[in-house]
Amino acid sequence: MVFIFVSLYIFSRYYWAENPFLQYLSILGVIVYTNHFILLPYFVKRKWYAFYGLLFIAISFFATQLYCNAFAQCGCSIMKCLSDYLWQTLVPLIFFSFIWMLFRFLDEKNQKEILEKQHVEMELKFLKSQINPHVLFNNLNTIYSYSIEKPDQTPELILMLSDNLKHVLYESNSEYVDLEKELQFLDNYIKFQKIRTEGIKQIKYHTTIENINSKIAPLLLITIIENAFKHSVVNSNIDVSITQKDKQLICVCTNAFKSKLSNQNQAKIGLNNLKKRLLLLYPNKHQLSITSTQQFVVTLKLDLS
Repeated sequence: MVFIFVSLYIFSRYYWAENPFLQYLSILGVIVYTNHFILLPYFVKRKWYAFYGLLFIAISFFATQLYCNAFAQCGCSIMKCLSDYLWQTLVPLIFFSFIWMLFRFLDEKNQKEILEKQHVEMELKFLKSQINPHVLFNNLNTIYSYSIEKPDQTPELILMLSDNLKHVLYESNSEYVDLEKELQFLDNYIKFQKIRTEGIKQIKYHTTIENINSKIAPLLLITIIENAFKHSVVNSNIDVSITQKDKQLICVCTNAFKSKLSNQNQAKIGLNNLKKRLLLLYPNKHQLSITSTQQFVVTLKLDLS
C-alpha cells in the first residue's frame, strides 16, 4: 500500500493504464509475498544463506528485465535497464525481507523468554518439592510420639499440621504470599520442634513485624530454621530472630553444630537450595551470610519492596 500511494503521488499525471510501474506492482506483489512466505522460511531454516543470496540476485535481475521489456518497453540495454529500474524491484524485496527477519527475531526472543520463564517456574517447583517432605516428615513424627504419650494434645497438633499442609500444598503455589501466613507456618513448625526437642534443646524464637501484609516468597525462611534443628547438637541453644521494618526483612538463625564433615555437607544441601531460590526470586535484593566458627549463624536480609 505504501508503494502504491507513493507511486500515485509521484506519477499522478498518468492514468493507471499509462503507468508501467503501477501495472508492475501486481507482479512485484507476487515476488514479495513468495519471498516472504516461501523463500525466506525455506532457506533460512536450512541456513542456506549463499543459495538464497544467489536466488535473490537472480530474481531481482529477471524481474527488472521483465519490467523493462514487458511493461516499460524502453528498449534499453541490460546495464541501462539495471541502472534505471533495478531499485523498483530491489527496494521492496530488501525492505520486506528486513521486516520478515525483524518479526522472526522478535518471535524467537519472545519464545526464549517464555521458555526461560517456564524453566524458572519448573526449577522453583522442584526446589519447593525438596522442602515439603522434610517438614511433613518431622511433624508426623512429632504427632506419632504424642499420640502415644499425650493423646489428649494430639488433636491440636493435627490441626496445626493441617494448617501447615494447606500452606505447603495450596498457598505456596503462589509466587508470593502474605508475610502473616508465612510466619504462621513458621510458628507452627517451631511449636512442633519445641515439643519434639523438649528437654534436649533450648529454643528462643521472637519476631518483630511492622507490616504483616508484606509479601514474601513461600517456604523461603523454613530452610534456614529447619537446618538449625536438623544439624544442631544435643543440649544446645537455637536462636531464631525475624525482624521486618521499612520493607526490609532480616532473619538470623544461630545454633551449635557438629564438626563432622558429613553433617556439614548435609547442611550445605539445604542452603544451596536456598541460594538458588534467592537468585531466582530476589536477584540483587537479598544478602545471605553464613558463618561457622564457634556457632553456625545464618543471616538473611531481604528487600520486600
